[in-house]
Amino acid sequence: MARRIRIRVSRIEAVAELNKTKTAQAIWEALPIRGRVNLWGEEIYFSIPLTLELEAGKELVNIGDLGYWPQGSAFCIFFGPTPISRGSKIRPASPVTVFGKVIGDATVFKHVASGTEITIEKEGNE
Repeated sequence: MARRIRIRVSRIEAVAELNKTKTAQAIWEALPIRGRVNLWGEEIYFSIPLTLELEAGKELVNIGDLGYWPQGSAFCIFFGPTPISRGSKIRPASPVTVFGKVIGDATVFKHVASGTEITIEKEGNE
């Protein structure tokens, strides 16, 4: 059964599906998580209370990917280019573990301001 999470920030809500990585499992078990949005180009990131190793690190990600950034113990949501992206290729600051993907249009996060509270919780009654 797919593990889905709900991302709430300001008036924006999105659902994402977690993959089968150890990172996704650790984040699932830590939910709910709250934080404050930091923006880096078209990436939201915020520290979470987990220290995890890089797992199958990716130097390029896609719109809608959820990543864990070990250097900042951060949950990342990619919704467009970052300051070091080239062309249409989205580049994190350094490799991330991709642990899930937003279902639907991740560009809704373009309307989020830095410092806004963000909440990640399990979807449904799981």
